[in-house]
Amino acid sequence: MAIVELLNQDMKQAMKDKDKVKLGVIRMVKASMQNEAIKLQKDALSEEEEVTVLARELKQRKDSLHEFKEAEREDLVSKLEDEIKIIQAYMPEQLSDEELEKIVVQTIEEVQAQSKKDMGKVMSALMPKVKGKAEGSRVNQLVQKNLS
Repeated sequence: MAIVELLNQDMKQAMKDKDKVKLGVIRMVKASMQNEAIKLQKDALSEEEEVTVLARELKQRKDSLHEFKEAEREDLVSKLEDEIKIIQAYMPEQLSDEELEKIVVQTIEEVQAQSKKDMGKVMSALMPKVKGKAEGSRVNQLVQKNLS
């Protein structure tokens, strides 16, 4: 089932349950997806594009969460944590450290990377493989570890 269809079902359920937080998050995500479709001049997004939008929304909230924690804004922190949980429910399952390590090592061998100078080559080949399944910072750390 496409992510948009799942969002529509959950939006209806959130309306019935009067769950304002979930309803608000779903509406924001759907609006982002619709804006992306308009930007790409498409009627509907592919599943990969939907995951990209979800990942962007998740990253924005995680960045804001970090800022709010530093500013000691506990009222906003708890709200954002709830939003993050809701969005993560629609993301593809994240790769385990072992699975990710295996993909990183394979990619390093594929592009024949020798040192940290080849980091860009490895990352550009690797990110499409793990898109939506692993955070970029996590991937970056593993690549650096395996190249040194």
